[in-house]
Amino acid sequence: MEPFVRDNQSYLTIEPWMQQFPGLVAGFTTKTGGVSHGEFASLNLGFHVGDQVTDVCANRLIVAKELDFPLNRWVGAEQIHDIVVKKVTKADCGKGADFYDHSIKGTDGFYTNETGILLTLCYADCVPIYFIAPDFGMIGVLHAGWKGTVAQIARQMVEAWNKDGIKPGDIHVTIGPSICEKCYIVDNRVVNLVENILEDVDGKPYNLINDGQYSLDLRALNRQILLKAGIPAQQIMVTNLCTSCDSELFFSHRRDQGKTGRMLSFIGWKEI
Repeated sequence: MEPFVRDNQSYLTIEPWMQQFPGLVAGFTTKTGGVSHGEFASLNLGFHVGDQVTDVCANRLIVAKELDFPLNRWVGAEQIHDIVVKKVTKADCGKGADFYDHSIKGTDGFYTNETGILLTLCYADCVPIYFIAPDFGMIGVLHAGWKGTVAQIARQMVEAWNKDGIKPGDIHVTIGPSICEKCYIVDNRVVNLVENILEDVDGKPYNLINDGQYSLDLRALNRQILLKAGIPAQQIMVTNLCTSCDSELFFSHRRDQGKTGRMLSFIGWKEI
């Protein structure tokens, strides 16, 4: 079953989680329903791509209103394709919400067990990975491009939660909209890095298509990393939505040749 359901033109939600866990808001925005123009039309939520800052802020206010989660409660990251994950608190609210320079530096993942914080990250093909440990009230989200994926940022989140007493068996994961294996072609350099972390895995998440060229399934690779980290298979949901295939719904860095907008992952507990 596809975990992401389109609630309106501007975003999709992780419906099984939101039905199961009252007070949770979790999902992924689309490219429609905003005010940006040209290659950023219309709901670009990334400050760092060359769009008008006033338009990005207006788009963020649109999403904040639709989610009923005020912009001053959002937290945003610099995102440098590394494996640093940060536990955030209410003291971090507003960082990166309306100005990129104020975002939390050197970070590609957030987690928290506090209410009233919306964790947000930007994407245009990379993999959003959502985490929840309902018995502990812990939630998190990652930005995993190929660099973060092969450096095992997904395992980094699991290990960070383990330090808070949360075991892999307590964690549920959803892997969100991102580029699919048919659209994502990589070279030997990337595949060699993948092989290094999956030496004992039979089913490889890549296929040779031409000399020195491979199709790589980043979602499947992250799922395998999560399984190796101890997350039960039945507690991992994976989308079928591809950011590159669906040009009507999503921005795509590869499809749009680098000049494009960004979608936003979001997860947070509303204050009750």
